[in-house]
Amino acid sequence: MNYIDKYNEWCQKVTDIELQRQLRDMSDSEKQEAFDGDLSFGTAGLRGIMSVGTARMNVYTVYRATEGLARYMDAHGMKSTAITYDSRNNSKRFCELAAATLASHGIKVYLTAECMPTPYLSYMVRELHCDTGVNVTASHNPAEYNGYKVYDATGCQLLDEDAAEVTRYIETVTLFDRPLPLFEEYEGNLVQYTDRLLEEMYIDRVLQERLTFDLSEDLSVVYTPLNGAGYRIVPETLHRAGLKELTVVAEQEYPDGNFPTCPYPNPEKTETLMLAMKLASEKHADIIIANDPDCDRLGVAAWDGKEYRRLSGNEVGVLLADFVLTELQKANSLPIKPVLVKTIVTTPMLDALAKQFGAEVRDVLTGFKYIGNVINILESQGCADRYLFGFEESCGYLKGSYVRDKDGVIAALLVAECASVLKSRGKTLVSRLEELYQAHGYYFQNTISYRFDGISGAEKKERLLAALRKESFVALGNSPVTETCDFLTQTEYDLPKADVLRLRSADGSQLIIRPSGTEPLIKCYITVKGDKQSNNARYEAIKHAMDEFFAK
Repeated sequence: MNYIDKYNEWCQKVTDIELQRQLRDMSDSEKQEAFDGDLSFGTAGLRGIMSVGTARMNVYTVYRATEGLARYMDAHGMKSTAITYDSRNNSKRFCELAAATLASHGIKVYLTAECMPTPYLSYMVRELHCDTGVNVTASHNPAEYNGYKVYDATGCQLLDEDAAEVTRYIETVTLFDRPLPLFEEYEGNLVQYTDRLLEEMYIDRVLQERLTFDLSEDLSVVYTPLNGAGYRIVPETLHRAGLKELTVVAEQEYPDGNFPTCPYPNPEKTETLMLAMKLASEKHADIIIANDPDCDRLGVAAWDGKEYRRLSGNEVGVLLADFVLTELQKANSLPIKPVLVKTIVTTPMLDALAKQFGAEVRDVLTGFKYIGNVINILESQGCADRYLFGFEESCGYLKGSYVRDKDGVIAALLVAECASVLKSRGKTLVSRLEELYQAHGYYFQNTISYRFDGISGAEKKERLLAALRKESFVALGNSPVTETCDFLTQTEYDLPKADVLRLRSADGSQLIIRPSGTEPLIKCYITVKGDKQSNNARYEAIKHAMDEFFAK
């Protein structure tokens, strides 16, 4: 069917009152964007704007995805699923619809009674021995978005092969073939709520990852959950770790899917932390920590003696890796052949740091599920304890193997611990970072994104990605290119094929270009190494070249 046929079918068959209103009010261009194609179930699941249409997040597209998942589970004899959701508008509704759809197939569903952190879903799957997990979340996207992620029995997001198989089952689902399942028909029977005991077990397990004793009594922390799912779990965990001076940003303390003070609730962005910085100044806090709405990422800012400086995901990751390695080495607890894991777009500074401790660094594709899969591989080899820490530049971190996803709760605890230990030695996160730069070189990395909205934008995005592979890059900035790697065709690394292009130059600069899997973006990750002055010039030269190319 073309988009007009789909639109007309929805007009005839949609029963949801709000979606009926949206259908009546659509312009021709809105009809095309909403119905020309389906919301794809990619390697990160579904993600899109909440509104009517086959290419949008709504009860019908959530039903279609879940019905496909149920058919996949039926085919493999799978019997149980764990489900949770974040604080976004419609998340609970989508979550209950997913639960009812799975239950209609006789699948047992364990459901949280309220929004919970993403890593808790991974923990649920593992502790309750579920076959799959579902998380209704759009992570750090703007308020109008929502999403849907699927996990396997290890608590890891579906890897490519399984995601492709689920997609094939989704494509067999015909919308409107039956009324949407009603949650009330299964609640208390096949759908059961989890209890606080499991939550207590999760917090206790996070606390087992501590590297020190109680946090310093004079450490002052400002925290914001950004109106998200970390609002209870993170403060409780920090208090149990001994933190006395914790202040929560009042305007962002409780779940609110409208995100009234931060429409783009991404802790990677300095502007998202402005209220926290204002409060920190009033409280003379040492550090600021912020989770995104599903509490799997952590943003950090620290006092540098003059102002609060937001630390990048790479900087926090290097600080935490150094902290973990240093403290375990002091305690004579480093395993033989320790393993650190990072994504290919994450700073190579970790490799320089790891050499100092004799640790191995494994590079994986972008997406924390690939880090989780490294833990699975090590576990299958009987050496899961070799895994110490993994991170990605987009503010995702994990110490320990109790879950298979990035965890904003353990990240918050580790940052507080690190700041506490450093303060006891008269140092700060910023001063320790400077020491690491002096020891290993000044690495600077920044990500720039180019946005391509709508159908015409999507077409332009694909055209530019194709043109990139035909482009003959001879230099990054003013330094000649010495290596080009296309991860769609490369055979050097044992990694799945990926739409990623990497360039390296003689002066140590690196440029990685990839399309976002969750937003209409092409992302460019620029890394330079040198002194601060030369880094700035090198970065600006590479950025200028990218700006010119994507302006075509």
